[in-house]
Amino acid sequence: MKQLRPLFFTSIFFIIVSFLVPVLLVLPFSKDKPASVKQEEKTADLPAKEQQEPVTEVAVYRTVSKKVEKLPLEEYVMGVVASEMPADFEEEALKAQALTARTYIVNHLLQSGEDDIPLDADVTDTINHQVYKNKEELKHLWDQDFDWRMKKIEEAVKATEGEILTYDNKPITASFFSTSNGYTENAEDYWNNPVPYLKSVESPWDTQSPKFIDQKVMSVQDFQEKLNVNIEKSGDLGTVTARTPGKKVAAVNIGGKTFSGREVREKLELKSTDFNWEKKGDTIVITTKGYGHGVGMSQYGANGMAKEGKKYKDIVSHYYQGVSISEANKYFDKIVASK
Repeated sequence: MKQLRPLFFTSIFFIIVSFLVPVLLVLPFSKDKPASVKQEEKTADLPAKEQQEPVTEVAVYRTVSKKVEKLPLEEYVMGVVASEMPADFEEEALKAQALTARTYIVNHLLQSGEDDIPLDADVTDTINHQVYKNKEELKHLWDQDFDWRMKKIEEAVKATEGEILTYDNKPITASFFSTSNGYTENAEDYWNNPVPYLKSVESPWDTQSPKFIDQKVMSVQDFQEKLNVNIEKSGDLGTVTARTPGKKVAAVNIGGKTFSGREVREKLELKSTDFNWEKKGDTIVITTKGYGHGVGMSQYGANGMAKEGKKYKDIVSHYYQGVSISEANKYFDKIVASK
């Protein structure tokens, strides 16, 4: 037994050395990796959604409470879609609306701040920017219909999460309106400045909108005062002298004065610039087709396309010519820098 002990300890010694040598050889080259490298390795294992930039916040000035409400961008988009488009519209139409709402706010945040927005907010909750209501307000508004309506809105926004509309690698001016007269307008025919993707297109689905036809009755005196004309003396009810490619009034001559269709719409507070009128006794009966400025996406047109089986990408491609769908997070760094 005594003769075996040296052999035993010798074997143990060689076993220990065989383990230690590789470790000693590797140690000089195995310093801790920088934290950034570790983070990259960790991030690479995450799903794509979790690798995105931190969520951008939107500061909304609430006109009733006169306070600022800060919330994540996607939550803001939900509040806008719920406020700007009927929740019972087709899912693909709601998705298209989500794209316009998200594109609008990303584009707006990239611009320099507006001085007239109180308390350093990004936007107001009115039509001056986008109408926005939070969930508590929607619960009060929708009552028993809140759950199904909100679920539908959330699903539409989630399905387009992080997507915006771009043209020439820039977020577009994603204008929209309720109902066309059968055609949308060129941007330059309403706002004077041409925009390559805001071109007049057919929108035949709008005839099914409950807002397609509207009538407004006003006194002759009121009509004259608002336009500063005298049709009683001249007997001239006006003549349309030019129309836009969207079949709306471009110019009208009344009593020797020329007005643009937009001027008449705003002065008389009409639903659209496709109008005509007739005198009945002491009143003027004005008939309009469509509802809104007519530039960009028609909401009822979008819903009509969706009912025919068109997807949201088909809808936005129809109303915004030549645009692409891009990831919003590419612009988040610029948004932070612009604030």
